[in-house]
Amino acid sequence: MKKYLIIMILTAILTTTACGKKVGTNDSESSSRTETSAAVSTTTGTAATSASTAATAVTTKGATEKASNNPPADVILTAVDTVEVFEDMTIAEFITETNTEIQDADKLIDASELGEKKVKVKFTYGGKLYEKELKYNVVDTTEPVLLNSGWEPYAIADQPFDLNSIVGFVDNYDRSPTLTYEGVVDTSMIGSYPITATVTDSSGNSTSWDMTVLVLTEKPQPQDNNTRVSFSDFMSYYCYDNVSYGIDVSAWQTNVDYNAVKSEGCEFVIMRMGYCYDQIKMDDYYLQNMENATAAGLDVGVYFYTTANTEEKVREQARWILEQLDGRSLDYPIAFDWESWGQFQQYGMNIHDLNELFEIFCEEIEKGGYTAMLYSSKNFLNNFWENKNNRPVWLAHYVDETDYDGLFAIWQASAYGRIAGIEGDVDMNIRINDIPLN
Repeated sequence: MKKYLIIMILTAILTTTACGKKVGTNDSESSSRTETSAAVSTTTGTAATSASTAATAVTTKGATEKASNNPPADVILTAVDTVEVFEDMTIAEFITETNTEIQDADKLIDASELGEKKVKVKFTYGGKLYEKELKYNVVDTTEPVLLNSGWEPYAIADQPFDLNSIVGFVDNYDRSPTLTYEGVVDTSMIGSYPITATVTDSSGNSTSWDMTVLVLTEKPQPQDNNTRVSFSDFMSYYCYDNVSYGIDVSAWQTNVDYNAVKSEGCEFVIMRMGYCYDQIKMDDYYLQNMENATAAGLDVGVYFYTTANTEEKVREQARWILEQLDGRSLDYPIAFDWESWGQFQQYGMNIHDLNELFEIFCEEIEKGGYTAMLYSSKNFLNNFWENKNNRPVWLAHYVDETDYDGLFAIWQASAYGRIAGIEGDVDMNIRINDIPLN
């Protein structure tokens, strides 16, 4: 019997030496939530010694401790019942009440699709490591976003009425929400027809608005009553500290005299490199603009106009941009210009999709050693774009003083500028020099 006990003791010593250190813990703070919680029931094993042995039986260097699936009955592990789709919720935020030490607290739970999900939560309690599978539901409680409530609410007489061609909308999750309306639009008679339009997503969330459709024999020509502003007056009006003044151009400005532009006080130009509807095309004046603006000593940047709705298209366009630059130095980031909002639903995307495409564009551009920035108006920056990695923003807002409360590096403050060296209108911009471009 004594010999048997000595063997047992030696075995225990050898086992303890082989085990090494326990798995480290994560002390990240958890933020509490007030959602209705469901207490997760736990069970305890009948042989605590066996569970302890199983949890610490590590025999190879660097191996991690095996988690037990049978935590003690007094463990508290309470989690939220529901998570909003695409919500960035960490394990620490998911767990609302616990008397344990949560592992992998900063790890995000899966909220990419609607429905019931499961997540395995690891935690330590009483010096031992455990794992428990918790259930939750991913839900969508967000109503669709109205992008165009009917900027040009015209229907042509004696032609079928199609509300879908007049308005634009998008949902946070549903790629094809349903558009309906109440009221009558009789295209056999010239007149105005009030209707109430509604967009409903697959989860039953809806957005409604009133509008008046005008049935006409032909669409009216837009009236241009905008006041033109000289570049010198523009600089005087926005006489701020630590800013630079510039323009952005495309083929619409045709042959630009950049020496004359610079003599007016312009310091930078952002030019359209290309655009893509069905296929990639270089701006007819890009090469000329780049050569002449650089020769005149202006700082330069480029933008690309796109209607891409797939990852493949975005990567292709970003790589094309890099090929054209061929290592050329730029003073400004490469701007991603997506602004086809009029009938956005035709692209079969949700809000998350296009935000992901912007991130993919940035990723490809950064592979080439450049930085990217987001061009958009105040309305869409507030209601659409997430810009989750805080890329530089080029804000378009044509007002005397912008009230956009987000961070922006460049402000396109006017589309009706006049400057020596350019025939016709040109966009005028202010660069806030304190805001980094990377």
